[in-house]
Amino acid sequence: MDLASVISNGIDDRSAKGIAAAIGRLVSSGELQPGNRLPTVRELSRALGVSPTTVSEAWQTLALVGAIDARGRQGTFVRQPTGPGSPRRYRRVTEGPGHFALDLSTGTPDPALLPDLGPVIARVSGQALTSSYLDQPVLPALDERLRAGWPFRPEELTVVDGAMDALDRVAQVIVRLGDRVVVEHPAFPPVLDLLEQLGAVTIGVDVDDEGMVPEQLAAALDQRPVAVFCQPRAHNPTGVTMSRRRAKVLADLLQHHDARPIVVEDDHSGDIASGKLVSFGQRLPARTVHVRSYSKSHGPDLRLAAVGGAGDVITAVANRRLLGPGWSSRILQAVLLEMLDDPATLDAVAAARDEYAARRSAITSVLDTHGVPFTGTDGINLWMRVRDERSALLTLAAQGVGAAPGEPFQVRDDDPHIRVTVGLVPTTEQRLAGRLAEAANLQPNRSGQR
Repeated sequence: MDLASVISNGIDDRSAKGIAAAIGRLVSSGELQPGNRLPTVRELSRALGVSPTTVSEAWQTLALVGAIDARGRQGTFVRQPTGPGSPRRYRRVTEGPGHFALDLSTGTPDPALLPDLGPVIARVSGQALTSSYLDQPVLPALDERLRAGWPFRPEELTVVDGAMDALDRVAQVIVRLGDRVVVEHPAFPPVLDLLEQLGAVTIGVDVDDEGMVPEQLAAALDQRPVAVFCQPRAHNPTGVTMSRRRAKVLADLLQHHDARPIVVEDDHSGDIASGKLVSFGQRLPARTVHVRSYSKSHGPDLRLAAVGGAGDVITAVANRRLLGPGWSSRILQAVLLEMLDDPATLDAVAAARDEYAARRSAITSVLDTHGVPFTGTDGINLWMRVRDERSALLTLAAQGVGAAPGEPFQVRDDDPHIRVTVGLVPTTEQRLAGRLAEAANLQPNRSGQR
């Protein structure tokens, strides 16, 4: 029996998603071996009775997750399993050309503006913290405190090891090979890497000053995505916070479209964001998963994020964790619980929020006078338009300043940008704004160099 027949017999769902998933199963089972030459797009489309476009889309999905290797005229071959590919976008952001006197590529908070953990840990250390494997994964008092401050009433709630851990676990529950997923454009590179490794097809929706563009979201919903990933405030990298008016328009689209995707909200900045949090869960509580991280506001080494909302998703995440870590450190949970109502911590977070806003404003006012386009008004990151990405990055690097390239954030080709973590620039160091403006306005020469 030829391979076209083998594949055809193993496929029940003749959509692009179904074809990709079935071929993945055939590879996993060994019916398709590494090195096997796959049928051409036309051969398989005839065998399945579908259009060549459908098979091509399946091939693209399989290539993204490394299951097949297209070699031009030689044909398309099953690849030797090597595991998921590396997080290429994330590596491009974090692996710069070297050490900088001032590294603004990180997207991380200023350590000097984080609350002092010492007094809190001293108080917590006096508590009875010994617990059992059989205790609840979330401290009951923390569960109660989180629910009281949640933007909507969550059906279920749990605590995991940071925002990316939350997004990873949620994505593995709701996304399958070949699924379409809506993301903001630009988007956070690790999220794009994660979805790529799951074999999802990402659909980018532009972000303007109020959030996702409604017309583009409506068109994306017509492609029947299983999920919409978004950052409701202090969007990384653009600094946009979704307005209440825009949230209502988008929620109407999500509520009445028959695609019914799960909405995954990543509130990564938490209380250091200046904008008010608006959640889709207020309108779609059974279809919204809200992630609240405390890394930027309370301390990266707490490694804690709360996940609450759609009960079936959260329950699946919690059940799967029982087969792995089981729970996040209850000692760290006790520290977080203490911090959430500690007056000194509350004052420190409020002061950090005001300082970050002042630092951002000081930089953007100078960029504005130089005619440099940028987006957003919130958070620690600035999304800055440049004439040439490479020239801008090299010019800043020569002055000891690191910035993140814009390309890894982009879902599709777009104008060149760089991301600058302006939250790390004290208001006393505003000479940097002039350097940013100079770098933004550089033109590439014929060789692509300054």
